[in-house]
Amino acid sequence: MALIKEVNGVTPKLGTNCFLAENATLVGDVNMGNDCSVWFNAVIRGDVNSISIGNKVNIQDGAVLHCTYQKTKVHIGNNVSIGHNAIVHGCTIHDNVLIGMGAIVMDNCVIESNSIIAAGAVLTENTRVPAGTIFAGVPAKKVKDIDSRLLEGEVNRIANNYLMYASWFTDNKRK
Repeated sequence: MALIKEVNGVTPKLGTNCFLAENATLVGDVNMGNDCSVWFNAVIRGDVNSISIGNKVNIQDGAVLHCTYQKTKVHIGNNVSIGHNAIVHGCTIHDNVLIGMGAIVMDNCVIESNSIIAAGAVLTENTRVPAGTIFAGVPAKKVKDIDSRLLEGEVNRIANNYLMYASWFTDNKRK
C-alpha cells in the first residue's frame, strides 16, 4: 500500500478509481481527482503548500511534485501525464498536457492547455507555455505548434494508456 502521510493535521484526499503503487508517497495537502494514477517511487509532497490534481492524471515512476513554502502551490488540470522522473515544482499545468520524462518545471511556470514539454526540458522560473505548443531544451523554448494529430497521438494516447495500465493492477476484468 502507498505511503499516505498526514502533515500538520492534513491528509491527502483521493478521488474515485485511483491507483497508487505500493511505494508511491503522498504527503499532506494533496487533493486528487478521479481516475488518477501515481506510479512506483513517485512522490507528491504537499507538506509546505497545497497540491491539487484534476481528473485522469498520471504521475509516472520517480516523478516528484512539490511546492515552495508560503510562496507557490501546484495546480494540475485534467488529462495530464507527468513522465518518469519529471520534477514539477510550484507551478500550474492546465488540461491536456504531457510533461516528458526527466523534464523540470520550476516555480511560477504556467503551461496552458494542449501543450507538450519535451523529455529533459527545463522550464525556468516564471516561464509561460502558450496553449498548443511544444517546448524543448535547456532552458526550454518553443519549438513548434501542436497539430491535432500530435495532440491525439501523444497527449490523449498516453493519458488513456495509463488508465488501462492502472486497471491491470486494480481490476483483472478490465485487462
